[in-house]
Amino acid sequence: MNSEAIYLSTYAEPPQFAIWLENPQSGELRQVFVTYRAARGDWEGKADVPVAVPHWTTLFRGRSSEKVDGVSGATPKKESFVVQVEVAPASAWTCWLEMNLAGDYNEHYPQFNRATLQEDEFSCGQPALLYRADVKAERGNAYTPHLAYMSLWDNEASALAPVDSTITTAQNVFDRIAISIVKPKPLIFRKKIEQPGKLKTKN
Repeated sequence: MNSEAIYLSTYAEPPQFAIWLENPQSGELRQVFVTYRAARGDWEGKADVPVAVPHWTTLFRGRSSEKVDGVSGATPKKESFVVQVEVAPASAWTCWLEMNLAGDYNEHYPQFNRATLQEDEFSCGQPALLYRADVKAERGNAYTPHLAYMSLWDNEASALAPVDSTITTAQNVFDRIAISIVKPKPLIFRKKIEQPGKLKTKN
C-alpha cells in the first residue's frame, strides 16, 4: 500500500477492501478476504457504510456470520499484505479486489459540495475502485489485476461505471497488486509414540 497516499487522506487510515473469486462458468463466488469493519459493519458510531465496498456488500452482505468471520481481519497497516486461497488445479477464476480510502477527497468528490450544498455523508471521498484479473490455477502463472470499474452505491445496490478522469489519487492507494499461482507446501504431522518402560527422548 502507498503510505504517502494514505497519509494525505483526511483520516490517514488504511483503506477498506475486499477480495473474492468468481467462477466464470458456474458463477460460484468464494470470499478470500475482507477488512473487519466492512465485513461486520463496525463503523464507530455509524450504522452502516455500504459505499465503502458497495459491490462486495451487494454480493455478500447477509450471508452467515461464520463465513464472513472466516475471511475477515483487521485492516492491514503494513505496506505489504499477502493472503492465500486454495483452488483446484487448472481451474479458472476471475479475481476481484474492491477498495475505498476514506477521506480521499478531490475537486470532483469534495467533503462539502458548495454547488449542491451537500456533504459527503459517509466521508468516502472518491468512490470505491474495482480491480479484476482472469486467472488460471496453473503453477508458475502470475497476473496483475487491472483497474476495471468505479464501484458506486445507488438505490440500495451497487452500480459499476467506467473509471473516468474524476478519479485521481484513489488510483495510487495500492502501489502494486500481484497474483501468483504456487503449489502449497504439504503439512507434516509428527506424533510421538511412547512405549512402557522406555525413556522419553527428544529428536
